[in-house]
Amino acid sequence: MADERLFEDMAKAVIDGLPDRARELAEAALQAGIDPLETIDRGFKPGMDVVGDGFANGELFIPDLMMSGEAMKAAIAALEPEMMRRKTQRQVMGRVVIGTVQGDIHEIGKTLVATMLAANGFEVRDLGVNVSAEQFLDAVRDMDANVVGMSALLTTTILNQEVVVNALEEAGLRDRVKVIVGGVPAGPEWAKDIGADAYADNATEAVEVVKRLVGA
Repeated sequence: MADERLFEDMAKAVIDGLPDRARELAEAALQAGIDPLETIDRGFKPGMDVVGDGFANGELFIPDLMMSGEAMKAAIAALEPEMMRRKTQRQVMGRVVIGTVQGDIHEIGKTLVATMLAANGFEVRDLGVNVSAEQFLDAVRDMDANVVGMSALLTTTILNQEVVVNALEEAGLRDRVKVIVGGVPAGPEWAKDIGADAYADNATEAVEVVKRLVGA
């Protein structure tokens, strides 16, 4: 019963967007001898799921999602040393390279998607903003990624999503990765036109789309 109450408190800390509280609860779980993976999967992740659903339903907004993401990160950071000591890892749903394309410095949407994917068990390498096609390719090779996510917020920079898809083709990497695009100027038709596999409108939808792409 005590563990269940602790898990409930963890979920609430994420829902309320309280990084310090999340870190404190993660440390309490370690002191109680609870497995770090169980702490994440039964405590913190359910909270992130609630926030994602609230965002998708229009009940929560970007600042809410960002604060919850910070709480989730704080909790995982507190648990990581013990996971490393035990040499345990969460089951990886897939390996995702994500970034905002070259010429574009918009970060919020891309960061939210990266946070939500990580919370749902994906290994994510966030390349940041103004990412060149070569940087995407290098990261795909380096981490043996099976998904590439690209964001663009401008009608001018969105063209670089197609540049990256073409670069993946030319490098012989396209068959081994699924490509998902997002951003205000993008859409399902744009994704189809440039040879991407999917489009997502928001972070919650992106998680479901990526899960589908990797067969999770």
